[in-house]
Amino acid sequence: MKNTKFRNALSLFKQAMAGDSEINYTEGSIARVTILLAIPMILEMAMESVFAVVDIFFVAGLGAEAVATVGLTEAMITLLYAVAIGLSMGTTALIARRIGEKDPERASLAAAQSIILGLIVSVIVGLLGLMYAEEILGLMGADEAVIEAGSTYTRIMFGSCFTIVFLFLINGIFRGAGDASLAMRALTIANCINIVLDPCLIYGYGPFPEMGLSGAAVATNIGRGIGVLYGLYYLCGGGGRIQLHLQNMILHIKTMRHLIRISTGGVAQFLVGTASWVFLMQLVSSFGSEAVAGYTIAVRVVMFTILPAWGLSNAAATLVGQNLGAGLMDRAETTVWYIVKYNSMYMGLVSVLILLFTQPIILIFVDNEIVVNYGIESLRIFSLAFVAWGAGMALTQAFNGAGDTMTPTWINVFCFWVVEIPLAYSLALGLNLGPSGVFWSVFAADILLGIVGFLVFRRGKWKLQQF
Repeated sequence: MKNTKFRNALSLFKQAMAGDSEINYTEGSIARVTILLAIPMILEMAMESVFAVVDIFFVAGLGAEAVATVGLTEAMITLLYAVAIGLSMGTTALIARRIGEKDPERASLAAAQSIILGLIVSVIVGLLGLMYAEEILGLMGADEAVIEAGSTYTRIMFGSCFTIVFLFLINGIFRGAGDASLAMRALTIANCINIVLDPCLIYGYGPFPEMGLSGAAVATNIGRGIGVLYGLYYLCGGGGRIQLHLQNMILHIKTMRHLIRISTGGVAQFLVGTASWVFLMQLVSSFGSEAVAGYTIAVRVVMFTILPAWGLSNAAATLVGQNLGAGLMDRAETTVWYIVKYNSMYMGLVSVLILLFTQPIILIFVDNEIVVNYGIESLRIFSLAFVAWGAGMALTQAFNGAGDTMTPTWINVFCFWVVEIPLAYSLALGLNLGPSGVFWSVFAADILLGIVGFLVFRRGKWKLQQF
Protein backbone atom coordinates (compact mmCIF):
# COMPACT_ATOMS: atom_id res chain seq x y z
CA MET A 1 0.00 0.00 0.00
CA LYS A 2 2.80 2.40 0.93
CA ASN A 3 4.65 1.59 -2.29
CA THR A 4 1.49 2.26 -4.31
CA LYS A 5 0.98 5.65 -2.63
CA PHE A 6 4.61 6.53 -3.21
CA ARG A 7 4.40 5.58 -6.89
CA ASN A 8 1.21 7.60 -7.31
CA ALA A 9 2.78 10.62 -5.62
CA LEU A 10 5.91 10.29 -7.77
CA SER A 11 3.80 9.98 -10.91
CA LEU A 12 1.85 13.11 -9.96
CA PHE A 13 5.08 15.01 -9.32
CA LYS A 14 6.52 13.97 -12.69
CA GLN A 15 3.33 15.00 -14.47
CA ALA A 16 3.38 18.40 -12.76
CA MET A 17 7.02 18.98 -13.66
CA ALA A 18 6.62 17.90 -17.26
CA GLY A 19 3.46 19.93 -17.85
CA ASP A 20 0.50 18.68 -19.83
CA SER A 21 -1.48 20.90 -22.19
CA GLU A 22 -4.40 18.44 -22.05
CA ILE A 23 -5.10 18.95 -18.32
CA ASN A 24 -8.42 20.66 -17.60
CA TYR A 25 -8.14 22.41 -14.23
CA THR A 26 -11.91 22.90 -13.99
CA GLU A 27 -12.65 19.17 -13.81
CA GLY A 28 -11.83 16.21 -11.58
CA SER A 29 -10.31 16.11 -8.10
CA ILE A 30 -9.68 19.57 -6.69
CA ALA A 31 -6.76 18.31 -4.62
CA ARG A 32 -5.16 16.68 -7.67
CA VAL A 33 -5.40 19.67 -10.02
CA THR A 34 -4.24 21.98 -7.22
CA ILE A 35 -1.13 19.87 -6.71
CA LEU A 36 -0.48 19.60 -10.46
CA LEU A 37 -0.57 23.37 -10.81
CA ALA A 38 1.00 24.26 -7.47
CA ILE A 39 4.17 22.13 -7.68
CA PRO A 40 5.74 24.03 -10.60
CA MET A 41 4.46 27.35 -9.20
CA ILE A 42 6.07 26.63 -5.84
CA LEU A 43 9.34 25.77 -7.55
CA GLU A 44 9.02 28.85 -9.76
CA MET A 45 8.73 31.12 -6.74
CA ALA A 46 11.56 29.28 -5.02
CA MET A 47 13.69 30.01 -8.10
CA GLU A 48 12.68 33.68 -7.97
CA SER A 49 13.77 33.91 -4.35
CA VAL A 50 17.12 32.29 -5.16
CA PHE A 51 18.10 35.44 -7.09
CA ALA A 52 17.87 37.53 -3.94
CA VAL A 53 19.64 35.04 -1.66
CA VAL A 54 22.46 34.27 -4.11
CA ASP A 55 23.25 37.96 -4.65
CA ILE A 56 23.36 38.67 -0.92
CA PHE A 57 25.47 35.56 -0.28
CA PHE A 58 28.20 36.61 -2.71
CA VAL A 59 27.93 40.37 -2.11
CA ALA A 60 28.27 39.93 1.67
CA GLY A 61 32.00 39.31 1.18
CA LEU A 62 32.38 42.91 -0.06
CA GLY A 63 31.31 44.43 3.29
CA ALA A 64 28.34 46.04 5.01
CA GLU A 65 28.25 48.97 2.56
CA ALA A 66 27.79 46.60 -0.38
CA VAL A 67 25.01 44.71 1.39
CA ALA A 68 23.36 48.00 2.33
CA THR A 69 23.54 49.15 -1.31
CA VAL A 70 21.80 45.99 -2.47
CA GLY A 71 19.16 46.41 0.22
CA LEU A 72 18.48 50.07 -0.53
CA THR A 73 18.42 49.49 -4.30
CA GLU A 74 16.09 46.54 -3.88
CA ALA A 75 13.82 48.65 -1.68
CA MET A 76 13.35 51.08 -4.57
CA ILE A 77 13.34 48.51 -7.36
CA THR A 78 10.68 46.63 -5.43
CA LEU A 79 8.39 49.41 -6.62
CA LEU A 80 9.15 48.15 -10.13
CA TYR A 81 8.43 44.62 -8.95
CA ALA A 82 5.09 45.94 -7.76
CA VAL A 83 4.31 47.25 -11.24
CA ALA A 84 5.55 44.07 -12.92
CA ILE A 85 3.65 41.80 -10.53
CA GLY A 86 0.54 43.94 -10.86
CA LEU A 87 0.69 43.72 -14.66
CA SER A 88 1.31 39.97 -14.52
CA MET A 89 -1.61 39.66 -12.10
CA GLY A 90 -3.97 41.32 -14.57
CA THR A 91 -2.52 39.17 -17.34
CA THR A 92 -2.99 35.96 -15.35
CA ALA A 93 -6.59 36.82 -14.39
CA LEU A 94 -7.57 37.77 -17.94
CA ILE A 95 -5.95 34.75 -19.59
CA ALA A 96 -7.23 32.31 -16.94
CA ARG A 97 -10.78 33.60 -17.46
CA ARG A 98 -10.48 33.17 -21.26
CA ILE A 99 -9.02 29.69 -20.91
CA GLY A 100 -11.90 28.77 -18.57
CA GLU A 101 -14.29 30.09 -21.24
CA LYS A 102 -12.46 27.91 -23.80
CA ASP A 103 -11.48 30.94 -25.91
CA PRO A 104 -7.73 30.55 -26.67
CA GLU A 105 -7.77 33.24 -29.39
CA ARG A 106 -8.81 35.97 -26.96
CA ALA A 107 -6.31 34.58 -24.43
CA SER A 108 -3.53 35.01 -27.00
CA LEU A 109 -4.71 38.56 -27.72
CA ALA A 110 -4.54 39.38 -24.00
CA ALA A 111 -1.00 38.00 -23.84
CA ALA A 112 0.13 40.19 -26.73
CA GLN A 113 -1.38 43.32 -25.20
CA SER A 114 0.43 42.63 -21.92
CA ILE A 115 3.75 42.45 -23.79
CA ILE A 116 3.07 45.87 -25.36
CA LEU A 117 2.22 47.35 -21.95
CA GLY A 118 5.36 45.84 -20.40
CA LEU A 119 7.56 47.39 -23.09
CA ILE A 120 6.20 50.86 -22.35
CA VAL A 121 6.78 50.47 -18.60
CA SER A 122 10.33 49.16 -19.11
CA VAL A 123 11.41 52.09 -21.24
CA ILE A 124 10.10 54.69 -18.78
CA VAL A 125 11.57 53.08 -15.63
CA GLY A 126 14.86 52.21 -17.31
CA LEU A 127 15.51 55.78 -18.42
CA LEU A 128 14.70 57.19 -14.98
CA GLY A 129 17.08 54.72 -13.32
CA LEU A 130 19.92 55.44 -15.71
CA MET A 131 19.66 59.18 -15.16
CA TYR A 132 19.03 59.33 -11.40
CA ALA A 133 20.84 56.39 -9.75
CA GLU A 134 22.67 58.54 -7.16
CA GLU A 135 19.51 60.45 -6.32
CA ILE A 136 17.63 57.17 -5.81
CA LEU A 137 20.16 55.97 -3.24
CA GLY A 138 20.23 59.37 -1.57
CA LEU A 139 16.44 59.40 -1.36
CA MET A 140 16.63 56.11 0.52
CA GLY A 141 18.94 57.64 3.13
CA ALA A 142 22.23 56.14 1.92
CA ASP A 143 25.39 57.85 3.16
CA GLU A 144 28.16 59.05 0.84
CA ALA A 145 30.15 55.80 1.12
CA VAL A 146 27.18 53.70 0.04
CA ILE A 147 26.33 56.06 -2.85
CA GLU A 148 29.92 56.05 -4.10
CA ALA A 149 30.21 52.27 -3.87
CA GLY A 150 26.79 51.40 -5.25
CA SER A 151 25.62 53.93 -7.84
CA THR A 152 26.82 51.80 -10.76
CA TYR A 153 25.04 48.75 -9.34
CA THR A 154 21.83 50.76 -9.00
CA ARG A 155 22.16 52.17 -12.52
CA ILE A 156 22.61 48.71 -14.05
CA MET A 157 19.68 47.24 -12.13
CA PHE A 158 17.29 49.99 -13.19
CA GLY A 159 18.64 50.30 -16.73
CA SER A 160 18.09 46.59 -17.32
CA CYS A 161 14.66 46.53 -15.72
CA PHE A 162 13.06 45.11 -18.86
CA THR A 163 14.40 41.69 -17.82
CA ILE A 164 12.37 41.92 -14.60
CA VAL A 165 9.19 43.18 -16.26
CA PHE A 166 9.18 40.69 -19.11
CA LEU A 167 10.08 37.71 -16.95
CA PHE A 168 7.15 38.46 -14.65
CA LEU A 169 4.77 39.11 -17.56
CA ILE A 170 5.71 36.04 -19.56
CA ASN A 171 5.43 33.83 -16.51
CA GLY A 172 2.07 35.47 -15.72
CA ILE A 173 0.91 34.41 -19.18
CA PHE A 174 2.07 30.86 -18.57
CA ARG A 175 0.39 30.71 -15.15
CA GLY A 176 -2.94 31.97 -16.44
CA ALA A 177 -2.91 29.39 -19.20
CA GLY A 178 -2.00 26.58 -16.81
CA ASP A 179 1.52 26.19 -18.27
CA ALA A 180 3.15 26.63 -14.87
CA SER A 181 5.98 24.22 -15.71
CA LEU A 182 7.21 26.58 -18.44
CA ALA A 183 7.37 29.49 -16.00
CA MET A 184 9.34 27.29 -13.60
CA ARG A 185 11.82 26.27 -16.30
CA ALA A 186 12.40 29.88 -17.39
CA LEU A 187 13.37 30.88 -13.85
CA THR A 188 15.45 27.74 -13.32
CA ILE A 189 17.55 28.57 -16.39
CA ALA A 190 17.88 32.19 -15.29
CA ASN A 191 18.99 31.16 -11.80
CA CYS A 192 21.55 28.62 -12.95
CA ILE A 193 23.21 31.26 -15.09
CA ASN A 194 23.13 33.81 -12.25
CA ILE A 195 24.64 31.36 -9.74
CA VAL A 196 27.55 30.65 -12.08
CA LEU A 197 28.16 34.25 -13.17
CA ASP A 198 27.71 35.96 -9.79
CA PRO A 199 31.00 34.92 -8.12
CA CYS A 200 32.86 35.04 -11.44
CA LEU A 201 31.92 38.65 -12.19
CA ILE A 202 32.04 39.91 -8.59
CA TYR A 203 35.47 38.49 -7.71
CA GLY A 204 37.01 37.99 -11.18
CA TYR A 205 37.38 34.21 -11.17
CA GLY A 206 39.00 32.62 -14.23
CA PRO A 207 38.83 34.72 -17.40
CA PHE A 208 36.12 37.01 -16.02
CA PRO A 209 36.83 40.65 -15.02
CA GLU A 210 36.61 41.60 -11.33
CA MET A 211 33.63 43.95 -11.30
CA GLY A 212 32.81 43.95 -7.58
CA LEU A 213 29.26 44.92 -6.69
CA SER A 214 28.46 45.84 -10.30
CA GLY A 215 29.20 42.24 -11.29
CA ALA A 216 26.23 41.07 -9.25
CA ALA A 217 23.92 43.33 -11.26
CA VAL A 218 25.38 42.20 -14.59
CA ALA A 219 25.09 38.50 -13.66
CA THR A 220 21.51 38.86 -12.47
CA ASN A 221 20.36 40.64 -15.61
CA ILE A 222 22.11 38.24 -17.97
CA GLY A 223 20.39 35.36 -16.20
CA ARG A 224 16.99 37.03 -16.29
CA GLY A 225 17.46 38.06 -19.92
CA ILE A 226 18.09 34.48 -21.03
CA GLY A 227 15.04 33.38 -19.04
CA VAL A 228 12.99 35.95 -20.99
CA LEU A 229 14.28 34.59 -24.32
CA TYR A 230 13.33 31.07 -23.25
CA GLY A 231 9.78 32.21 -22.45
CA LEU A 232 9.43 34.12 -25.72
CA TYR A 233 10.48 30.99 -27.63
CA TYR A 234 7.49 29.07 -26.22
CA LEU A 235 5.12 31.97 -26.76
CA CYS A 236 6.17 32.34 -30.39
CA GLY A 237 5.61 28.78 -31.56
CA GLY A 238 7.52 26.58 -29.13
CA GLY A 239 4.55 24.52 -27.95
CA GLY A 240 2.82 26.33 -25.06
CA ARG A 241 -0.95 26.70 -24.68
CA ILE A 242 -0.72 30.39 -25.61
CA GLN A 243 0.71 31.28 -29.03
CA LEU A 244 1.49 34.90 -29.90
CA HIS A 245 0.58 35.96 -33.43
CA LEU A 246 1.94 38.98 -35.27
CA GLN A 247 -1.53 40.42 -35.81
CA ASN A 248 -2.09 40.44 -32.03
CA MET A 249 0.89 42.77 -31.50
CA ILE A 250 -1.20 45.73 -32.67
CA LEU A 251 -2.91 47.78 -29.98
CA HIS A 252 -6.39 46.39 -29.26
CA ILE A 253 -8.28 49.00 -27.26
CA LYS A 254 -10.96 46.81 -25.65
CA THR A 255 -8.55 44.13 -24.46
CA MET A 256 -6.01 46.72 -23.32
CA ARG A 257 -8.75 48.46 -21.34
CA HIS A 258 -9.64 45.24 -19.53
CA LEU A 259 -5.97 44.53 -18.88
CA ILE A 260 -5.25 48.02 -17.54
CA ARG A 261 -8.35 48.02 -15.33
CA ILE A 262 -7.47 44.73 -13.65
CA SER A 263 -3.75 45.48 -13.55
CA THR A 264 -4.27 48.95 -12.08
CA GLY A 265 -5.73 47.39 -8.96
CA GLY A 266 -2.88 44.88 -8.92
CA VAL A 267 -0.23 47.56 -9.32
CA ALA A 268 -1.88 49.74 -6.66
CA GLN A 269 -2.12 46.73 -4.37
CA PHE A 270 1.58 45.96 -4.54
CA LEU A 271 2.66 49.58 -4.62
CA VAL A 272 0.85 50.09 -1.33
CA GLY A 273 2.63 47.10 0.18
CA THR A 274 6.06 47.74 -1.27
CA ALA A 275 5.96 51.50 -0.73
CA SER A 276 5.36 50.80 2.93
CA TRP A 277 8.45 48.61 2.87
CA VAL A 278 10.42 51.50 1.36
CA PHE A 279 9.37 53.71 4.28
CA LEU A 280 10.36 50.99 6.73
CA MET A 281 13.76 50.55 5.06
CA GLN A 282 14.32 54.29 5.21
CA LEU A 283 13.43 54.26 8.91
CA VAL A 284 15.80 51.36 9.58
CA SER A 285 18.59 53.14 7.67
CA SER A 286 18.45 55.97 10.21
CA PHE A 287 19.93 53.52 12.74
CA GLY A 288 23.04 52.76 10.63
CA SER A 289 24.34 50.44 7.90
CA GLU A 290 24.56 47.46 10.27
CA ALA A 291 20.83 47.68 11.00
CA VAL A 292 20.06 47.90 7.27
CA ALA A 293 22.34 44.95 6.50
CA GLY A 294 20.80 42.76 9.22
CA TYR A 295 17.28 43.70 8.19
CA THR A 296 18.10 43.11 4.50
CA ILE A 297 19.51 39.63 5.15
CA ALA A 298 16.48 38.69 7.26
CA VAL A 299 14.10 39.91 4.55
CA ARG A 300 15.99 37.90 1.92
CA VAL A 301 15.75 34.77 4.07
CA VAL A 302 12.02 35.38 4.50
CA MET A 303 11.65 35.79 0.73
CA PHE A 304 13.42 32.49 0.19
CA THR A 305 11.28 30.60 2.69
CA ILE A 306 7.84 32.09 1.97
CA LEU A 307 7.89 32.34 -1.81
CA PRO A 308 6.97 28.66 -2.18
CA ALA A 309 3.82 29.62 -0.26
CA TRP A 310 3.41 32.53 -2.64
CA GLY A 311 3.72 30.01 -5.49
CA LEU A 312 0.93 27.93 -3.99
CA SER A 313 -1.12 31.11 -3.68
CA ASN A 314 -0.54 31.80 -7.36
CA ALA A 315 -2.19 28.46 -8.05
CA ALA A 316 -5.27 29.85 -6.31
CA ALA A 317 -5.35 32.78 -8.75
CA THR A 318 -5.22 30.54 -11.82
CA LEU A 319 -7.73 28.01 -10.50
CA VAL A 320 -10.20 30.69 -9.40
CA GLY A 321 -9.95 32.47 -12.76
CA GLN A 322 -10.42 29.33 -14.83
CA ASN A 323 -13.27 27.99 -12.67
CA LEU A 324 -15.12 31.30 -12.73
CA GLY A 325 -14.65 31.40 -16.51
CA ALA A 326 -16.27 27.97 -16.67
CA GLY A 327 -19.14 29.15 -14.41
CA LEU A 328 -18.10 26.91 -11.48
CA MET A 329 -18.33 29.33 -8.53
CA ASP A 330 -18.61 26.73 -5.76
CA ARG A 331 -15.63 24.81 -7.09
CA ALA A 332 -13.61 28.05 -7.19
CA GLU A 333 -14.34 28.75 -3.51
CA THR A 334 -13.64 25.18 -2.37
CA THR A 335 -10.30 25.29 -4.16
CA VAL A 336 -9.31 28.44 -2.26
CA TRP A 337 -10.00 26.85 1.14
CA TYR A 338 -7.84 23.87 0.17
CA ILE A 339 -4.96 26.21 -0.64
CA VAL A 340 -5.45 28.29 2.53
CA LYS A 341 -5.08 25.09 4.56
CA TYR A 342 -1.97 23.93 2.68
CA ASN A 343 -0.36 27.37 2.91
CA SER A 344 -0.97 27.72 6.65
CA MET A 345 0.48 24.26 7.31
CA TYR A 346 3.60 25.01 5.30
CA MET A 347 4.16 28.42 6.86
CA GLY A 348 3.72 26.96 10.34
CA LEU A 349 6.46 24.42 9.64
CA VAL A 350 8.79 27.09 8.28
CA SER A 351 8.16 29.27 11.33
CA VAL A 352 9.20 26.46 13.68
CA LEU A 353 12.36 25.73 11.69
CA ILE A 354 13.38 29.39 11.62
CA LEU A 355 12.86 29.79 15.37
CA LEU A 356 15.00 26.70 16.00
CA PHE A 357 17.85 27.62 13.65
CA THR A 358 17.81 31.43 13.40
CA GLN A 359 21.46 32.05 14.29
CA PRO A 360 22.96 29.41 11.95
CA ILE A 361 20.80 30.75 9.11
CA ILE A 362 22.01 34.36 9.54
CA LEU A 363 25.63 33.23 9.98
CA ILE A 364 25.53 31.73 6.49
CA PHE A 365 25.52 35.25 5.10
CA VAL A 366 27.57 37.38 7.48
CA ASP A 367 29.76 37.17 10.60
CA ASN A 368 29.67 40.82 11.72
CA GLU A 369 28.32 40.56 15.28
CA ILE A 370 26.12 43.66 15.14
CA VAL A 371 24.65 42.71 11.75
CA VAL A 372 24.06 39.14 12.97
CA ASN A 373 22.18 40.37 16.05
CA TYR A 374 19.87 42.59 13.99
CA GLY A 375 19.30 39.76 11.53
CA ILE A 376 18.44 37.24 14.24
CA GLU A 377 16.02 39.56 16.03
CA SER A 378 14.13 40.60 12.91
CA LEU A 379 13.92 37.09 11.47
CA ARG A 380 12.52 35.64 14.69
CA ILE A 381 9.87 38.34 14.99
CA PHE A 382 8.82 38.00 11.35
CA SER A 383 8.43 34.22 11.63
CA LEU A 384 5.88 34.50 14.45
CA ALA A 385 3.29 35.81 11.97
CA PHE A 386 3.90 33.26 9.22
CA VAL A 387 0.72 31.17 9.66
CA ALA A 388 -1.64 34.15 9.39
CA TRP A 389 0.46 35.63 6.59
CA GLY A 390 0.27 32.36 4.62
CA ALA A 391 -3.53 32.35 4.82
CA GLY A 392 -3.63 36.01 3.82
CA MET A 393 -1.44 35.37 0.77
CA ALA A 394 -3.75 32.62 -0.52
CA LEU A 395 -6.90 34.69 0.03
CA THR A 396 -5.36 37.76 -1.62
CA GLN A 397 -4.42 35.80 -4.73
CA ALA A 398 -7.92 34.33 -4.89
CA PHE A 399 -9.32 37.87 -5.14
CA ASN A 400 -6.77 38.68 -7.83
CA GLY A 401 -7.55 35.56 -9.86
CA ALA A 402 -11.20 36.57 -9.87
CA GLY A 403 -10.22 39.98 -11.27
CA ASP A 404 -11.15 41.74 -8.03
CA THR A 405 -7.80 43.44 -7.54
CA MET A 406 -9.14 46.47 -5.68
CA THR A 407 -10.32 44.56 -2.59
CA PRO A 408 -6.77 43.42 -1.72
CA THR A 409 -5.59 46.97 -2.42
CA TRP A 410 -7.85 48.39 0.28
CA ILE A 411 -6.88 45.58 2.63
CA ASN A 412 -3.22 46.50 2.08
CA VAL A 413 -3.92 50.19 2.63
CA PHE A 414 -5.46 49.38 6.00
CA CYS A 415 -2.85 46.85 7.14
CA PHE A 416 0.29 48.59 5.89
CA TRP A 417 -0.50 52.31 5.86
CA VAL A 418 -3.10 52.75 8.56
CA VAL A 419 -1.49 50.26 10.96
CA GLU A 420 2.08 49.24 10.05
CA ILE A 421 3.80 52.53 9.21
CA PRO A 422 2.38 54.63 12.08
CA LEU A 423 3.08 51.75 14.46
CA ALA A 424 6.68 51.45 13.23
CA TYR A 425 7.40 55.15 13.79
CA SER A 426 5.66 55.11 17.18
CA LEU A 427 7.58 52.09 18.43
CA ALA A 428 10.96 52.88 16.85
CA LEU A 429 11.08 56.62 17.60
CA GLY A 430 8.27 57.39 20.02
CA LEU A 431 9.05 54.54 22.43
CA ASN A 432 12.78 54.46 21.52
CA LEU A 433 12.73 50.77 20.57
CA GLY A 434 14.88 51.48 17.53
CA PRO A 435 14.87 48.87 14.72
CA SER A 436 12.99 46.45 17.00
CA GLY A 437 9.95 48.70 16.73
CA VAL A 438 10.02 48.32 12.94
CA PHE A 439 10.28 44.54 13.21
CA TRP A 440 7.25 44.32 15.52
CA SER A 441 5.18 46.56 13.25
CA VAL A 442 5.76 44.11 10.39
CA PHE A 443 4.57 41.27 12.64
CA ALA A 444 1.37 43.16 13.51
CA ALA A 445 0.58 43.97 9.86
CA ASP A 446 1.07 40.37 8.70
CA ILE A 447 -1.25 39.02 11.40
CA LEU A 448 -3.86 41.61 10.48
CA LEU A 449 -3.60 40.76 6.77
CA GLY A 450 -4.66 37.17 7.43
CA ILE A 451 -7.57 38.14 9.66
CA VAL A 452 -9.01 40.84 7.40
CA GLY A 453 -8.53 38.74 4.26
CA PHE A 454 -10.48 35.87 5.83
CA LEU A 455 -13.39 38.09 6.88
CA VAL A 456 -13.72 39.84 3.52
CA PHE A 457 -13.33 36.67 1.43
CA ARG A 458 -16.24 34.99 3.20
CA ARG A 459 -18.58 37.74 1.98
CA GLY A 460 -18.28 36.30 -1.55
CA LYS A 461 -18.49 39.47 -3.65
CA TRP A 462 -15.38 38.39 -5.59
CA LYS A 463 -17.52 35.80 -7.44
CA LEU A 464 -19.44 38.54 -9.24
CA GLN A 465 -16.54 40.08 -11.21
CA GLN A 466 -17.21 40.33 -14.94
CA PHE A 467 -14.78 41.28 -17.73
